[in-house]
Amino acid sequence: MAHPAQEETITLVKEIFRTYLKERNQRQTPERFMVLEEIYRAEGHFDADDIFFNMKNAGTRVSRATVYNTLDLLIECGLVQRQQFGKNQYYYERSYAYQQHDHMICKECGVVIEFCDPRILEIQRLMEEIHDFNVEGHSLHLFGRCKDVEACMRRKEGGDKIKSLKKEEA
Repeated sequence: MAHPAQEETITLVKEIFRTYLKERNQRQTPERFMVLEEIYRAEGHFDADDIFFNMKNAGTRVSRATVYNTLDLLIECGLVQRQQFGKNQYYYERSYAYQQHDHMICKECGVVIEFCDPRILEIQRLMEEIHDFNVEGHSLHLFGRCKDVEACMRRKEGGDKIKSLKKEEA
């Protein structure tokens, strides 16, 4: 799971976002940059309401529409990725300066396990060569069920929208 971003990374992504907005004649509002900062200070995966309520609880005045619109802009400029883990709801995660990774998702309790395996990159390169194709990115979601049924049931009964094994271990 990703840890909160370093200040240098936050400064850099703000500048990337500022340039992106300027090039597209979009407004550079303080609220948009507050949403960006909230995302890069967060850990792991989150949905739009997580961002909205975290900001609201911290006393930041931002509308839900601003959060959703800003997420769309951040996806367009490559600073955030949208994921759908087999449900009707989207989850987001930071994408700048973070290692490419993939996900295993339990269909029973919803736990999301992030993993990185260099063999996937090797397969990607091989497929590029075989098919004369330039891959610009990939998304791999493996669905299954936890082997530890008791832990799985505890997570399911917890009722969280999305879980991570890392949170349980901490």
